Amino acid sequence: MNSLMTLIPRIPLAQWTDNAIEYLQEEWGPATKAFSHVMEALIKGLQDFLISVPPEVIIIFVALLAWWVAGKKIAVFSIIGLLFIINIELWAVSMQTLAMVIAAVGLCMLIGVPLGILSAKNEVVHRIVTPILDFMQTLPAFVYLLPAIPFFGLGVVPAVITTLIFAMPPVIRLTSLGIKQVPDELVELGRSFGSTFFQMLFKIELPLARSTILAGINQCIMLALSMVVVAAMIGAKGLGGVVWTAIQTLNMGMGFEAGIAIVIMAIILDRITQNVGKSK
Repeated sequence: MNSLMTLIPRIPLAQWTDNAIEYLQEEWGPATKAFSHVMEALIKGLQDFLISVPPEVIIIFVALLAWWVAGKKIAVFSIIGLLFIINIELWAVSMQTLAMVIAAVGLCMLIGVPLGILSAKNEVVHRIVTPILDFMQTLPAFVYLLPAIPFFGLGVVPAVITTLIFAMPPVIRLTSLGIKQVPDELVELGRSFGSTFFQMLFKIELPLARSTILAGINQCIMLALSMVVVAAMIGAKGLGGVVWTAIQTLNMGMGFEAGIAIVIMAIILDRITQNVGKSK
């Protein structure tokens, strides 16, 4: 084995990667820094807004939404769970985490749904996108943190950008799948009535693919919540920051409390988004 390796020169993949990031940073550094400032203002503005809203208002809103979408049991769980978060004094950091999840998922939908539609409509795009999505989903989450730092610095912006990359594949895949699963008979019927591309898309294909697309958004939310916690390593605050502090100080009680708060938020978001696509 050693003799074989001496015959084959080592591929300098690490050096190529460093050179590529250095080149991109030189070319696009000012643009990414400007984008980072704008994003930071928007995300921190959302965080400040959620923190400034009285907790009772948010609890009532979430409970009513959960009752309307998912039923009484989830509404009651939402009330109890959010009151528990207040009780353990993690409300503010939970709202910071929620703001980052909202920002990341919003960007995932803004980019992922159109890409999913394009992938479903164009086979060439589908063949290009599929291996990229495979790479995005199999690359370890921690690796995403490294290139984000030179482009966006530390804080909430690189956290949201890495979360976006990590959580977007399900949105693209399931949007594409949902569009492709629309029965051919309905597509032909729409065409026979002279429907345009956008009429077909918004009146036939997207409504029929709604449940599949929402399943992708549900997965995106769960991945975003997990990645936002990991992104605490690069300066993002919120519940992930509490967990990271607990790890550094070996404070198991603090880490367990933050972990329970994350679980409560995940269950509430999961149950609500799971039931949005179901017919009443």
